Amino acid sequence: MIPAPPVLPARHILVVDDDNQLREQIASYLGDYGYQLHAAADARAMEQVLSASPIDLVILDLMLPGEDGLSICRRLSSEGGPAIIMLSAMGEEVDRVLGLELGADDYLAKPCSPRELLARVRAVFRRLDEVRGGAPKRGKAYQFQGFVVDAQRRQLRAPNGAAILLTSGEYSLLSAFLEHPQRILSRDQLLDIARGHEVDVFDRAVDVQISRLRRKLHACADEEIIKTVRGAGYMFDAKVTRG
Repeated sequence: MIPAPPVLPARHILVVDDDNQLREQIASYLGDYGYQLHAAADARAMEQVLSASPIDLVILDLMLPGEDGLSICRRLSSEGGPAIIMLSAMGEEVDRVLGLELGADDYLAKPCSPRELLARVRAVFRRLDEVRGGAPKRGKAYQFQGFVVDAQRRQLRAPNGAAILLTSGEYSLLSAFLEHPQRILSRDQLLDIARGHEVDVFDRAVDVQISRLRRKLHACADEEIIKTVRGAGYMFDAKVTRG
C-alpha cells in the first residue's frame, strides 16, 4: 500500500461495531491515512468515548447488542452529534433508506472494501469542511425565493440568513435542480446530472434525498419548491437567478 499524506489536523473517528476483528481492521486501515481512531462495541461504550474525545465521525454498525444502530443514529442526529456512516450486513433498500431518513450521511453494506470506506469517509469530511468554511471551489451563485446558494463554498442560506446544512448528495441534487429550474426531470436524469458534481448520490435512495431536501427548503418557505410530477419525475418550481 502506498502511504498517504497525513490528514492535518487529525480527524477523530469512532468505530462502533460488536465484531472485534472488523473494528481492528477498520481502525488499522484508516489509521494508516492519518485519522485518529477510537473503538466501541456497543452504545454504552460509545457514550464513554463521546464524553471523553472530540469525535468528528462515527462509523456505526446497524446490528448491535442493546441499543441498535438505527436508534443510535436517530439520537445522535437529533442531538446535532458527529457525522455518521452506517454499516450493515443487511443490504436491503429499506434499511438503507431508513438509515438515511434518520440522518446518516452515508450507508455501506457489509462486506465493503476498505478503499470504498476510505473514499466515503473523505467525502463526508470534505462536505463538512465546505459547510464550515473550508477552501472554496469554483462555481456560481444562485438565488431563488429568498434562498442564496454560494456555489464556491457549497453553502445554502435561508431567506433569514441562517445556514442550512446539506449532505453531499442533497447538495448535488439541489445543484442539478438549480441548473434546470422549472423543468420536469426524471429520476434517471437527476442522477446523471448530479453525478457531474459528486459521487455521493445513492442510486436507490435518490427519492429519499429529494424528500429530505424538500423538507429542509419547505421549513423556510411558504410554498413547496420541489414538486413531484406523477409518473414523470420532479420539478424545481422556482425562478432561479445566477450571480
